[in-house]
Amino acid sequence: MGTAESEIVYKNHFELLIAVILSAQSTDKTVNLVTNDLFRLCPTPKSILLLGQKKLQKIIRPVGLSPTKSKNIISTCKILLDKHDGQIPSNREALEFLPGVGRKTANVVLNEGFGQPTIAVDTHVFRVSNRTGLAIGKTTLDTEIELLRVTPIKWKTNAHRYLILHGRYVCKAKNFNCQQCVINKECEFIDKNI
Repeated sequence: MGTAESEIVYKNHFELLIAVILSAQSTDKTVNLVTNDLFRLCPTPKSILLLGQKKLQKIIRPVGLSPTKSKNIISTCKILLDKHDGQIPSNREALEFLPGVGRKTANVVLNEGFGQPTIAVDTHVFRVSNRTGLAIGKTTLDTEIELLRVTPIKWKTNAHRYLILHGRYVCKAKNFNCQQCVINKECEFIDKNI
């Protein structure tokens, strides 16, 4: 089995946080194009504040929802400077207090940035977990709790990356490819196309 790597490009905790905030309802490819320019101009919370919301909104427009995301990023940068000395907190409560950061975003930052054994449940992880029978849940939180329960400790740190990539490239919402699925024998999906 190969190594599952995040497809979001980042150099530090700050870049990771901002990139994940930008990734909501966007693709990692678009986020990486935008953040390449953004982080060259503004590598710190202070530099984003100095840039201002209007200029930030223009730079991040390609990721979509730029009015809301720019407002959230500006507010987040203020909180990071005022309450965390410009550093990214390494606990869920402090992360979820930041505008634009929900449970999934916090889980990504905790896992990718700080190596904590959390599982971020996005649409891909939710679909794969429920479709295969790995972790049935009516909500993303239900699915996350079940995944944390059934995933062996040694796999928890990497589990969400494997599930995301599997959902993105093999077990897609449409045109899923059961022939290339490494777990098709264990999969409980009724409508497999093998």
